[in-house]
Amino acid sequence: MPVRYDAVLLVSFGGPEGMDDVMPFLANVVRGRNVPPERLQQTAAHYAHFGGKSPLPAQSRALVAALEQELAGHGPRLPVYLGNRNWHPFLADTLRRMAKDGIERALAFFTSAYGSYSGCRQYLENIEAAREEVGAHAPAVDKLRAFYNHPGFVEPLVELVGAAFERIDEPRRAAARLVFTAHSLPRALAAASHYEAELGETAGLVAERLGRTAFALVYQSRSGPPSQPWLEPDIAPHLRALASEGVKDVVVAPIGFLSDHMEIVYDLDLDARARAVELGLNLVRAATVGTHPRFVRMIRELVEERVFGAALRPSLGARGPAPDECAPGCCVVTRPRA
Repeated sequence: MPVRYDAVLLVSFGGPEGMDDVMPFLANVVRGRNVPPERLQQTAAHYAHFGGKSPLPAQSRALVAALEQELAGHGPRLPVYLGNRNWHPFLADTLRRMAKDGIERALAFFTSAYGSYSGCRQYLENIEAAREEVGAHAPAVDKLRAFYNHPGFVEPLVELVGAAFERIDEPRRAAARLVFTAHSLPRALAAASHYEAELGETAGLVAERLGRTAFALVYQSRSGPPSQPWLEPDIAPHLRALASEGVKDVVVAPIGFLSDHMEIVYDLDLDARARAVELGLNLVRAATVGTHPRFVRMIRELVEERVFGAALRPSLGARGPAPDECAPGCCVVTRPRA
């Protein structure tokens, strides 16, 4: 029997909206980790390029508004709330508001398409910690399934990456290279999840539909001490390798992100593009899915699956649809995080 749900909770990372927010926000991000103060100052300098304002909060609010409109127009008619891990509105504050509104059970949409500790398991832990903080009246929260191979995610990516190729002069377009990026992870964390395999499936599905056989999946935005192994190759050496092959144009598609985090606007649009200019590469960055109508419809479809107990769950590729509930040991951290 389908479970009765009375709300949708969009769970996101959060971000600062002014310079006064930056250091408190970063302190929340690294709480419990041994991160040197100079590393935080370095990251804060990235935000300073944009007046301390991350693009993520506004884009999260836009996604909430788009989903509210989608649900109002097509059903199920459920209110949509936003709760963040690291900045306002914090998850506990949102759950208090939901409890006050009489919400008893919600479906959570995580703003990460892939399984990993930080993209899934940690959000589950955050929700449980927030529920404990709120107390007995806190609503129950069930997560929606991962969607890395859902048609409603893949199809917008195909459209957006295709549009990026259209920005390259037609005589050079066929020779342009396609590079997918995602946030790097420590190898120990990646080994506890299906992160790499799921990213690989998304990249392959998009490239296949674009007729692009020459593509690569690389990583960006790594942090942590140099002694700690992270997923590679990093985008910087990969760009150098492409330039050494005589490549002139490259489309970078950040499929690891749903919207323009600081890792997009700084690490790709500023840093990677500057490196590309030095190498003589024309770098075109594909847009993230954001509030693409097909993507928003996909979220509604995921909600419908759970509200109505749908037996058919769309997916593309060989891995099939992700389960509603994570396996007990999935993405669990088995060693201290640096």
